[in-house]
Amino acid sequence: MTVLQFAAALIVLAGLFGVINHFVLRLPPTIGILIVALMTSIGLMVVDRVFGLQLAQQVRDYLKSIDFSKALLDGMLGLMLFAGALHVKLSDLRAVWPTVLVMATIGVVLSTAVVGLGFHWLTGAPIMVALTFGALISPTDPVAVLGVLRSANLRRSLETVISGESLFNDGVGYTVFLILSGLAFSSGHTEASSLSEAGTLFFREAVGGAALGLAMGWGLFRVMRLIDDPSLEVLLTLGLAFGGYELALFLHVSGPIAAVCAGLLIGDVGARFGMSEETRKYVDAFWMLIDEILNAVLFLLIGVEIFAIQFGADILTTSIASIGLALIGRLVAVVVPILALRPFRNFGPGVIRVMTWGGLKGGISVALALSLPESDWTDAILAATYVIVVFSIVVQGLSVGWVAKRAAKD
Repeated sequence: MTVLQFAAALIVLAGLFGVINHFVLRLPPTIGILIVALMTSIGLMVVDRVFGLQLAQQVRDYLKSIDFSKALLDGMLGLMLFAGALHVKLSDLRAVWPTVLVMATIGVVLSTAVVGLGFHWLTGAPIMVALTFGALISPTDPVAVLGVLRSANLRRSLETVISGESLFNDGVGYTVFLILSGLAFSSGHTEASSLSEAGTLFFREAVGGAALGLAMGWGLFRVMRLIDDPSLEVLLTLGLAFGGYELALFLHVSGPIAAVCAGLLIGDVGARFGMSEETRKYVDAFWMLIDEILNAVLFLLIGVEIFAIQFGADILTTSIASIGLALIGRLVAVVVPILALRPFRNFGPGVIRVMTWGGLKGGISVALALSLPESDWTDAILAATYVIVVFSIVVQGLSVGWVAKRAAKD
C-alpha cells in the first residue's frame, strides 16, 4: 500500500466511523471516532484469534512500518497546533498568562517528577527511564483538549487557561522528553548527555522556537497587509504552518512552540490588522476544516494503534495503576502553581478539579512512546501510555463538562 492509498484509507475510515458515531453513539465526534475505531480493532483481534486468520499480525506489521510517531511529530502536529492557536486570542491569553506560563513550565516539571518517581517505585524501572515516561505523559494534549472544550461549555477565562496551557506545555513537555530520553537511553534522541548540555538544549529549543514562531508570524503579517486576496492569504498561512514547523526542526528549535507562537500572532494581530473581513472568513473556515479532518484521522489512528501494543497480565496491571499516577501528577501540576499564584490572582470555583480532570492526554504521548528505542521497558511504557490516553480521552473527555457544572454549583 502506498502512502497515498493509506491516506485515502484513513480518510474513508474516519468518515465511516464518524457516520457510525453520528447515528449510533452520538458522542462528540473525536471521542466517538476513537471509540468506534477501538471497538473495531478489538473486534478484529477477537475474530482473528478465534479463526486464526493472522490479520491482526498483518495490521500490526503495517502500523509499525508507517511510523505513527514520525507521521504525527513531523507532519500533523504543526498543522494542528497552528490551527488551535489561531482561535486563542492574545487579548484573552494576556489576562491569564502568568497561570499559563507557570503551569506550562513548572507544572510539567512537577508532573514529570511525580509520575516518574511513581513509575520507578511501581515497576523498578531505572530512574531516568521512569522520568522519561513521566515527561511523555505529563503534557496535556492540545488536540484532545481543544476538541473536547468545544462541547464542555466552560467559563471563558478557564477555557483560555486550559487551552493556552495545553498549547504551550506540549512544546515544553516535548523538549523535556528529548532531554530525558537522551540521558536515559544509550542511543539517545538528542546530544544532551549531561545536565549542563540539557539546560542549554532546553533554552535553545524553547526560546528559539518562540522567537522563530513570532518572527515568521510577524513577517507573514507584514506581507498580508499588502495583499487582499483571500485564496492567496489562506495559502500563505498554510505555508507558514507547514514550512515554519519544518524550518524549526531543521534549525533544532522547538517546532511545537514555533507553530503555537506563529498561530497566536496570525490569529490575533494578523486577523485584526492584516486581513479583510472576507479573508478572515476564508482563513477561519479553512483552518477549522483542517483541524476537524486531522482530529478525526488522529483519533482513528489512536484507536487502531492498539495493534502495536503488547499486553500481558503484568503489563496490563501496571498500565491500569499508571492511570492513577498520571492523575496524581496532573493534580500536583495544577495545585502547586494555583496555590503559588492565588495571593496575586483570583481563581473561580472548582478550578483545581476542572483543570485536573480536564488535562487530557492524547496522540502526542503515544507518538513519543512509540519513538523510544527498544529496551526492556519499552513495552511497559507503551502499554501504560496507551491505556492512560484512552482513559483520558474517553472517561475524562466525556465527563469534564459534568465536572465543570458541579464545580460551578459548589
